[in-house]
Amino acid sequence: MKTLLLKKDEVRRLIGMTEVIGAVEEAYKAFNSDQVEQPDYIGIDLPPPRGEIDFKLGYYKANEVISMKASSGGFIDNPTAHGVPNGMASIFLFDARSCALICVMDGSLILGLRTGASGAVSVKALARKDARKITSIGTGNQARMQIRAINEIMKIEEIHAWDSHPDTLSKYKTDIESEFGIPVIMANSKKEAVERADILITTTRGKGSLVEADWVKPGTHIVAIGTDQRGKQELDPEIFRNAKVVVDSISQCTEKGETWHPLNKNIIARDDIHGEIGEVLLGRKPGRESDDEITIFDSTGMAIQDNTTASKIYRNAIANNVGTFFQFFE
Repeated sequence: MKTLLLKKDEVRRLIGMTEVIGAVEEAYKAFNSDQVEQPDYIGIDLPPPRGEIDFKLGYYKANEVISMKASSGGFIDNPTAHGVPNGMASIFLFDARSCALICVMDGSLILGLRTGASGAVSVKALARKDARKITSIGTGNQARMQIRAINEIMKIEEIHAWDSHPDTLSKYKTDIESEFGIPVIMANSKKEAVERADILITTTRGKGSLVEADWVKPGTHIVAIGTDQRGKQELDPEIFRNAKVVVDSISQCTEKGETWHPLNKNIIARDDIHGEIGEVLLGRKPGRESDDEITIFDSTGMAIQDNTTASKIYRNAIANNVGTFFQFFE
């Protein structure tokens, strides 16, 4: 048995956003159908100017693949000090029947793609059908990926954006308008941007509430992406008090996600969480039930998303003879 190596450019050629959205939907449904073994993920925070590294492991019974992903972020000195990106990811696929390593692939694109797709899946399930205006708090790479994914499943009329770095915000406007032809309005304040949102996306590495409760209008769907570790926060916990809260994983989000904050302040109880997104997709729990509901999707990211997406890439690589095989086992 040989192991397949897939580099970043090869991964890029092997999957598109529409396929990733399908893979993420499959992942969420599988998670709520007793098809997944997924231990708690491990995160290590390293001293500044370094960032963090996370390890996520998952087994999907339907495809007999075990995936392991290592992803890092926040290493701000990497490009100048070490000549590598400030965030990286690698994915390993194992044949669950033998536990042999069958594939090693760059995971940086998968991380961005499947996280973007998760937002789009939540929009399909929870946003108002007449939603047209998106607000992005944060304008980095994941903010772009959210737009790429959501643009696949709905018509976006305009984007309101805010970032603490004006240069980053200006580049976001240029890039999005060039790629999609969607007008981007650079907001003068977070409040101004949030008040215009039908769909609100938060993709920062925030350490405190960036979005206040009284800014959020009825009917808004919130895609909370940035909080996946204790100490991170983007939303005023009061937003959760009267919202429909849907999470990717209750166990993860109550310990490491945005949902931890209102639970910690006793604003909501665990039983107030409406459910996991897979339950909504399977029809076991309702999605949006009125145009006035505020809905929140708290996404911490799950190993099963990496598994279904990477497995699809692996199958596409085999079918199209892409990548390099090497002899890992003697």
